[in-house]
Amino acid sequence: MSFLAKNMASIPESQTMMVTNLARELAAAGEDIISMSTGEPDFDTVSIAAEAGIEAIRTGRTRYTAGDGTPELKQAIQAKFRRDNDLIYDLNQISVATGGKQVIYNAFAATLNPGDEVIIPAPYWVSYPAMVAMCGGTPKLIQCHANSNFALHADALERAITSQTKWVLLNSPNNPSGAVMSEDNILAIAEVLRRHPHVHILTDDIYEHLLYNSEPFVTIAQVARDLYDRTLTVNGMSKGYAMTGWRIGYAGGRPDLIAAMAIIQSQTTGNPCTIAQYAAQQALLSNPEHIAYWRQVFIERRNILVNALDKINGIEVNIPQGAFYAFPNVEGLYGRQADDGSIIQSASDVATYWLKAASVAVVPGEAFGCPGYVRMAYAIETDRVAEAMQRITTACGQLT
Repeated sequence: MSFLAKNMASIPESQTMMVTNLARELAAAGEDIISMSTGEPDFDTVSIAAEAGIEAIRTGRTRYTAGDGTPELKQAIQAKFRRDNDLIYDLNQISVATGGKQVIYNAFAATLNPGDEVIIPAPYWVSYPAMVAMCGGTPKLIQCHANSNFALHADALERAITSQTKWVLLNSPNNPSGAVMSEDNILAIAEVLRRHPHVHILTDDIYEHLLYNSEPFVTIAQVARDLYDRTLTVNGMSKGYAMTGWRIGYAGGRPDLIAAMAIIQSQTTGNPCTIAQYAAQQALLSNPEHIAYWRQVFIERRNILVNALDKINGIEVNIPQGAFYAFPNVEGLYGRQADDGSIIQSASDVATYWLKAASVAVVPGEAFGCPGYVRMAYAIETDRVAEAMQRITTACGQLT
């Protein structure tokens, strides 16, 4: 009898974490690795959050709290949703967890039965399908395409919905593509969902603040008010406040779902880190003045990366409109030969070649449901982005 559970065979290791760990190991061994595999800002945690965390320690705010978040933090989240998204939630409609990942997992664990389907547009964040499967559901993927900026088309969603569909998952700005759903696109998706009242919507808005076009951010419950009760709006502190290690995610949704998620959390992790909760509370109550500067820096880095990729024969890339990722198609490199005689046959081969020949770590698109692509995070120092692109350009030029 096997010691490990049978379903472990269907749960892959996160490829983003795997590549990141490999890059760290190589760097620890003395190699000059430029890691473009990690999905976190390189900026320091915003100062108001850092100071609030220190103050929490000094004043003894280090004990257990309510299992799914302090009332004070929930009030700050309540104010944030009202201010930024024109969404009104009572405190019993707000969940706080140890990162956005746990929020999403809790929601699936609380709602999925065997046979329930979750529609996930691809490219997708690596953990979405795994979490669905871990909770007994069935991921149902819809392939979105670069020539339409990876948009989820309403007719494709219509075709994918069945009587077993429990959730549709939206993520904009998108990880890994950097694509942003337009309001018109969201409204078209909403029109489809109105015809299928058994389907609920989970929208992952974690990159909300990192937009690079002139259009304001919108989320589906904000522009399709009649879908409010069917929507779980997920967000967190990691990307917009450089609080990745603090692990605070949150969501707003219907009270019965939030209560069920709280039960799941009470029997697994308990409350999120108390110190991090106080830090998040102060950050959310503050004016996020840092965002304008971050956007300028990320746009500069994005432009360096995209301009360099555009000059490499065999690579095509859309201009990312949000987050801090580019998602180039590298199929034009297939069939080329490296100095060691190996032939490039997949995006994984490209990622391996770049790591060996250029000492640059990226994540192959297979991890995101899009073979033929690689994800490149430009959340590293600007001069390192430029150096990485110079190395990649040289390495690609050496292929024959």
